[in-house]
Amino acid sequence: MNEMSKITGAADTSMKMTTDPDWWRGAVIYQIYPRSFQDSNGDGIGDLNGITQRLPYIAELGVDAIWISPFFKSPMLDFGYDVSDYTAVDPMFGTMENFDAMIERAHDLGLKVMIDQVISHSSDQHAWFKESRASRDNDRADWYVWADAKSDGTPPNNWLSIFGGSAWQWDTGRCQYYLHNFLTSQPDLNFHNMDVQRALLDSVRFWLDRGVDGFRLDTINFYIHSRGLEDNPPLPPQERNNSIAPEVNPYNHQNHLYDKNQPENLEFLKRFRALLDEYPAATAVGEVGDGQKGLELVADYTSGGNKVHMCYSFDMLSTDLITPRRIREIVGGFEKAAPDGWSCWAFSNHDVTRHASRWSGHFSDQTGFLKMAVTLILSLRGSVCLYQGEELGLTEAQLAFEDLQDPYGIEFWPEFKGRDGCRTPMAWSHNAEHGGFSISKPWLPLASEHSDLAANAQDGDSESLLNHYRQSLQFRAGQIEFAKGDIRFFGEDENVLTFERSHNGMRIFCAINMSESDVTIDAPAPDFTRLAAPGKTGVESGNQLKLEPFGTYFARSPQLANGGETV
Repeated sequence: MNEMSKITGAADTSMKMTTDPDWWRGAVIYQIYPRSFQDSNGDGIGDLNGITQRLPYIAELGVDAIWISPFFKSPMLDFGYDVSDYTAVDPMFGTMENFDAMIERAHDLGLKVMIDQVISHSSDQHAWFKESRASRDNDRADWYVWADAKSDGTPPNNWLSIFGGSAWQWDTGRCQYYLHNFLTSQPDLNFHNMDVQRALLDSVRFWLDRGVDGFRLDTINFYIHSRGLEDNPPLPPQERNNSIAPEVNPYNHQNHLYDKNQPENLEFLKRFRALLDEYPAATAVGEVGDGQKGLELVADYTSGGNKVHMCYSFDMLSTDLITPRRIREIVGGFEKAAPDGWSCWAFSNHDVTRHASRWSGHFSDQTGFLKMAVTLILSLRGSVCLYQGEELGLTEAQLAFEDLQDPYGIEFWPEFKGRDGCRTPMAWSHNAEHGGFSISKPWLPLASEHSDLAANAQDGDSESLLNHYRQSLQFRAGQIEFAKGDIRFFGEDENVLTFERSHNGMRIFCAINMSESDVTIDAPAPDFTRLAAPGKTGVESGNQLKLEPFGTYFARSPQLANGGETV
């Protein structure tokens, strides 16, 4: 395949799909936000045919799977995360035939396909909710979370919506409140009703029968609320974590003991897993949104082999800069909490400020930092999610208020500008109008600073970030220890993260300088042989190892270490 074919979407090869039921363990998953990936019909909005057009680019990147954010029928008040029909494609994105063609092309290229499942809530335009709100005694009256007002007419309790204000909305038809953890147009489904669970699992089966390989489960810890509807207690200021909601959002002021994170959720996840197990190699990754118990919940939801395969928390999606200490705390902490569980790590996604802006501003060599960051995440134990455009180093776009689309940003502007800045269109071509994303004005403006970072501008540059991603993914794919192995951290250095990955008698020593200074550390034992890894490679000098700023070093030994604790 020539260089330009990677960008334009031409392809001349195909690969057979594997049926390894364990493919997800250590897989690298590329997240596609379909509205902003590629517009194929000139309406300024990305679509399924656009995804199909760009699949060879993704395959050439070297990932194992794609995750597609919602494309289901929706009024789009939360841009697809408010589903009005779980088994229909929204005409904005195309047709079911377009979806079938996309999944066939992905499989031809050796890519697994995962899709979002937004089942904690639906749109208020869903037929289920329309029936539920019609009366208190119809067949679906209890399919959503309804409650009477207090005697003074106020909501049943103090629960808050992430998008601002009370989590309860008054309905004049039933003269009751309904629960919504997000927009008022996103009523929460009642998972205490087994008919609801069965209906949702039927919608999951629909897509499995259509050939999807797995699911990303939106807000997986929000599925079930406490039947008692108890007030959430306050959270002391020193314990507030702003990884889930911005500091200006009062949602952070509560300890969310009763509106989410309920133990009954484990039983539903077991039913969900039992369904997936009927389909060879089907998998799921859950999004755990919690500022206090994120890693604990990931451990609970992925342990035992009978719930979801993997989850991700917001610990590495927060504004806190990644450092050796922080990586040891997060990854090491999870491994100790759930040695048989599995996490999926991500630095960016469609809900948070891109990490090229969140972190690299701390350093003068921002590209060097971003190269180190992807080397790091691909070396850790767990699976990995990469967000579209991070391989180009796309920064958070700065939008004017009049350009905002995200209701979250509009509500909390200007202190919090919402999620639009990480959702602007992909930059495919530096010399094409609208970056090659569309021939028309895009739904969100393309950031001018992204033009020089476009895929075609980086494609032929061997030192570009895009090619470093390609090389790093190829390097990871050649070392089974990275995908499947255990991990053990060494030392407490504040600048260098040192650890070991081991699998079936083989082990790799890893050293990553996460600082912008030259450092010297102890070299590994003589039986280790250096691996040819992309990026700045450390230099051995006697029993010392010298690492440049953001330099890395990997070496393999055929011998398992004696002693030490594998975490």
